Amino acid sequence: MAKGLTLSSDLAAFAQRLGHDFARTELLIRALTHASAGSATRPHNQRLEFLGDRVLGLVIAETLFAADRQATEGQLAPRFNALVRKETCADVARAIDLGAVLKLGRSEMLSGGRRKEALLGDAMEAVLAAVYLDGGLEAARAVILRHWADRVARVEADARDAKTALQEWAQARGEAPPVYVEISREGPPHAPVFTIEVRLADGNAARAKAGSKRAGEQAAAQSLLARVSEA
Repeated sequence: MAKGLTLSSDLAAFAQRLGHDFARTELLIRALTHASAGSATRPHNQRLEFLGDRVLGLVIAETLFAADRQATEGQLAPRFNALVRKETCADVARAIDLGAVLKLGRSEMLSGGRRKEALLGDAMEAVLAAVYLDGGLEAARAVILRHWADRVARVEADARDAKTALQEWAQARGEAPPVYVEISREGPPHAPVFTIEVRLADGNAARAKAGSKRAGEQAAAQSLLARVSEA
């Protein structure tokens, strides 16, 4: 792919939302190309995802380490996990409308790929790698802090995900781990809505709906955890 390619108006607008002026524009194009749209002449973003995940991890780890010098490793780790997990990357991607410029193959496009959490999260990581390769660590740090700063500021002191927290709550009381059951799946194939129920051995249960099983399990766990914690 030739270097210095002129960005289309939609990609130029995305770069502006992202907050980085690319010298090597081919990096951004590659970062936004899903494997389903890749070819021998159009590299896709999977290798960039690998690198971007590590760049994000380093910057977030440094940021948390500096922000709370009294925190133990046991306190920092769940905060870190909350900030770098795929759901958070997808949230950032949605905030800057990354899905609108994601290049997808026909099958992924028809199945609603622009809204899929995994695709958005992966592409966000690839974009961070593109910034890093284009401008170095300081450029990547600037972009990450721009879009993660509010999340860093409000990350809970104990940022364990709800499923982990609920399992630890049950284990601390000598109960079996929670069980998650898919109650129903509704909607078209490209935009399903799952109803998930989580059950504890003591009979407590809660349900939630979400666009993925994983998100539904987290939401159901959060609902049940809030209920049993108040009991």
